[in-house]
Amino acid sequence: MPEIHGHRGARALRPENTLPGLAHALAVGVDALEFDVTLTSDGGLILAHDLVVEAQTILDTGPATGGDAQFPYVGRHWSELTLRQVQTLDAGGRRPPEPFEDTFEPVPGTGVPTLDQVCRLVTEAGADRVVLAVELKTDPSWAVADVRALTTSAIGVLAGYGLTGRARILGFDWRVLKAAEEAEPAVPRVALVEPRTWVPGSAWLAGLDPAAYQAGPGGPGGQGGCAPAARDIGAQWISPCDGMTTEDVIAAGHRAGLRVAAWTVNDPARMAELRGLGADAVVTDRPDRLRRVLAGLGDCVPPACDLPWPGGVPAWVPRVKAALT
Repeated sequence: MPEIHGHRGARALRPENTLPGLAHALAVGVDALEFDVTLTSDGGLILAHDLVVEAQTILDTGPATGGDAQFPYVGRHWSELTLRQVQTLDAGGRRPPEPFEDTFEPVPGTGVPTLDQVCRLVTEAGADRVVLAVELKTDPSWAVADVRALTTSAIGVLAGYGLTGRARILGFDWRVLKAAEEAEPAVPRVALVEPRTWVPGSAWLAGLDPAAYQAGPGGPGGQGGCAPAARDIGAQWISPCDGMTTEDVIAAGHRAGLRVAAWTVNDPARMAELRGLGADAVVTDRPDRLRRVLAGLGDCVPPACDLPWPGGVPAWVPRVKAALT
């Protein structure tokens, strides 16, 4: 029975990588919350999928200070902005909402949260059985020191809330996995992979080369080789995109002693197929749909979290220009 992983919270239902979105996923009932974390210019840890402030999910509302030469912030790299600047942004919508227009509910005024706030939310919600799948967003152009700074800072925040025992560190940039192993070996590591990163000479794989890995019928560098490569980088999970998650890749993962998480899967028939193929987790924008599919197949699904706050989120959730707490 695969775990249910809410992708960026519940991206098809509520704003991605936000506290209302994560809280909604908890209320639906998931085994794991998947979300993305990157660095601001002043070392803040914020939730953001892209390294650039994207207009699809973020709106400017005004400068942090009068005459701020960096305003508008949309279009800039998060690493150029301070936490004070980030807190002015509105992350509560999606423009346009497709492909989720029939299910997506905006939450206008929702701010970009910090990792600290996410940990506080999960702790206050009493979601004691939910795993935090923390994808650390970097790029091969980042210096090793910056990759380590992001990784060690994130693990430090998790440790401060006593959450390392139910966290996983995810990364496309496999240097993140090496840094996580150095910082806290007990935290499981998840090697993310997709066709653009699994290519000979890839800069994403911390020096490993797909051409060096045999993959049965796929030949040298075939997609099945990503599993032994992930094992060799010290991961406990391999997480390929849906298009790469074939029966052969799942079997290769299991032979390598790894668990396999497929992303991002929203089609009910494909959800059922992956269950039959033995995938260990399915990452989805529709955790509500995956729950129905698995329950219909006779699987036990994780309990919904009975949130303790009226309206589904705590009163301290920051709105635009509210204090970061």
